[in-house]
Amino acid sequence: MKKLKLVQQLSDLGVVAVLRGETPEEVVEMAEQAIAGGIKAIEVTMTVPFALRAIEKLAVTYSSTATDPAKHAVIGVGTVLDPETARMAILSGAEFVVGPSLNPDTVRLCNRYRVPVMPGTMTVRDIEQALELGVDIVKLFPGNLYSPAIIKAIKGPLPQANIMPTGGVSLDNLGEWIKAGAVAVGIGSDLTNEAVKKGDYSLVAKRAAQYIDAYKAAKA
Repeated sequence: MKKLKLVQQLSDLGVVAVLRGETPEEVVEMAEQAIAGGIKAIEVTMTVPFALRAIEKLAVTYSSTATDPAKHAVIGVGTVLDPETARMAILSGAEFVVGPSLNPDTVRLCNRYRVPVMPGTMTVRDIEQALELGVDIVKLFPGNLYSPAIIKAIKGPLPQANIMPTGGVSLDNLGEWIKAGAVAVGIGSDLTNEAVKKGDYSLVAKRAAQYIDAYKAAKA
């Protein structure tokens, strides 16, 4: 049941912060600010040095079942290339797994432990294969290669597919993606670039709040 609840939470939350940084401490700070701004789904990418340290710290601090809104968040792992990495991240507290491509062995590992997995897909065949493996949400990646109209095209033959575009999603086009039928969106560098450039991570919270406002407006 936990997996089903997590999939529903990710769908309800609608915006996933995809975080990269130079150190685990930097990524933890980004995550805390994103959560304070209202983005409650956090993806720590495995390209971060010692990324598991960041996942462990965030998993201890935040929980998908927390009753205190300030401590409620779903912490996951991204840029997972293989099942070994997925298992290490799950043991470190990751509640969902995201990959840049479709790796069947990673999907099977996550299914074994009842952890939501969102593999990267680019084609209808990729998505069809992901569905056959039991994937609940597929990541459309890189999203900047497509327009939001691609979702309607995909849902023609595959109306059951839940699609989350990642890469190239911005405040300017988030509403278009949601209205086109995206179940959620992944937000990367646009969330953190200004904060990193200025050395002021409170700007992540402000940017996150703007994304949440845009998401709510699109859903309304």
